[in-house]
Amino acid sequence: MPEITLNRTSARDRVETHRCLRVLFVDDEKPLQELMRSELPRLGHEVTICPDGKTAIKTLEKSTFDAAILDLRMPGMSGIEVLEHLKKISPDTEAVVMTGHATMETAIEAVRLGALDYMTKPCKLAQIEAVLCKVAEKRELKHKNLALQTRVQAAEGPSILVGKSPAMAAVHRLIDTIAPTDSTVLILGETGTGKELAARTLMQKSKRGDMPFVPVNCGALAEHLVESELFGHRKGAFTGADRDHKGLFEVANGGTLFLDEVGELNKNIQVKLLRFLESGEIRRVGDTQPFRTDVRVLCATNRDLRTMIREDEFREDLYFRINTFEVRLPPLRERRQDIPELARHLLARAARRPADQVADLLTPEVIDLLLEHEWQGNVREMANVMEHAYILAGGGPIMPEHMPHSVRSPSLETSTLKLSDSLAVAPSTSIPGSPRTLREIEMEHLLRVLEKHGGSKTKAAEELGISLKTMYNKLNQLQEDRKSAG
Repeated sequence: MPEITLNRTSARDRVETHRCLRVLFVDDEKPLQELMRSELPRLGHEVTICPDGKTAIKTLEKSTFDAAILDLRMPGMSGIEVLEHLKKISPDTEAVVMTGHATMETAIEAVRLGALDYMTKPCKLAQIEAVLCKVAEKRELKHKNLALQTRVQAAEGPSILVGKSPAMAAVHRLIDTIAPTDSTVLILGETGTGKELAARTLMQKSKRGDMPFVPVNCGALAEHLVESELFGHRKGAFTGADRDHKGLFEVANGGTLFLDEVGELNKNIQVKLLRFLESGEIRRVGDTQPFRTDVRVLCATNRDLRTMIREDEFREDLYFRINTFEVRLPPLRERRQDIPELARHLLARAARRPADQVADLLTPEVIDLLLEHEWQGNVREMANVMEHAYILAGGGPIMPEHMPHSVRSPSLETSTLKLSDSLAVAPSTSIPGSPRTLREIEMEHLLRVLEKHGGSKTKAAEELGISLKTMYNKLNQLQEDRKSAG
């Protein structure tokens, strides 16, 4: 008869997916094997049964486990010998030894070799459940530690999506709606628009907020190591694989995996990613059996995946699988009204001070320069500009001369000259000698006031009694008139 007492009232019918353990149970007693084969899955765990030590070693060489429950007394190879091999083959696997012949010496030896816990027969199923909970908690603690490390590493970057423009307000609303779900999300946007920050915001507002966030730049992974980095490998799986390696899908278990530049993955890895999204299972390189891991996947790219599909560079089925929701981040030039607030935020980050302590450091002339710049590199470019300016200003007010040349050029004079050229073009659309339109008169007056203030749109808008946004709208209208006239 099995020397385990059942206590079904303590057993949970379901556990959280990220607490599901892959358990290796090694015991030569067939009744115990059958009991574990039925009860451990009921507790929410996957179990592999081995009748002896040699079989267990062969199994460990082929597959990966979170926990191993080992009987100390077995024919052929003892549990202590299996434990020694286990710690060499798979050091991340937590071992629990169990025997009906307990001695202090064997307990000390098992702990010395790295066993997490020690149980004596007869024991209750609740005891096994409790020790497996301890294994899950230890694993979860490792993952939370990783999450903390990734947040510390991200402390140098902005922690929130800044912007109240209509375009950004729509992004915020969508993120608030989809963050609590486990749905896959595809984040689109030009380089530097803050795709990783959007992914972090999704994670922080989700139920996985205190679990790992693992960002991966798919374009930076060496092509021959992509599969190993994402899914892990077994020792000896290929030349140079001198130890077991956890893939990033395992590292992110319970949390969020962010695949940046997902369009850079080759077709072979795309197939494996699709398989995970459909089944929740991954398989380490060199493993014979897949295993489940609980990960929410967020993807991002600045490439046109639909074009890639037409050119047979990206799988259409994967595209629809990762695109349950689509978040589009607007380029900075399309949300210029956010620039002052964003500049203050990035300056505070560069100064390592609260935003309200650096707000006065940005002079109106510098704000004008920032508003006029095209920002081809988007938020990332602005972050570098703010750091550059803060260092040159020595912590004092930031003047135009502290800005990088790329932002100061074209100069105010050149900018004004271009605006004057526009003035010359706009009236020319009328027939010579005919009355000018009210719009042409308005534009002429606007440009004169702008020229009077040396090109400062802020000061010109104040004198004209209009908002800066209205100023930009009118200048955009003028540009459109000039294009139509050309």
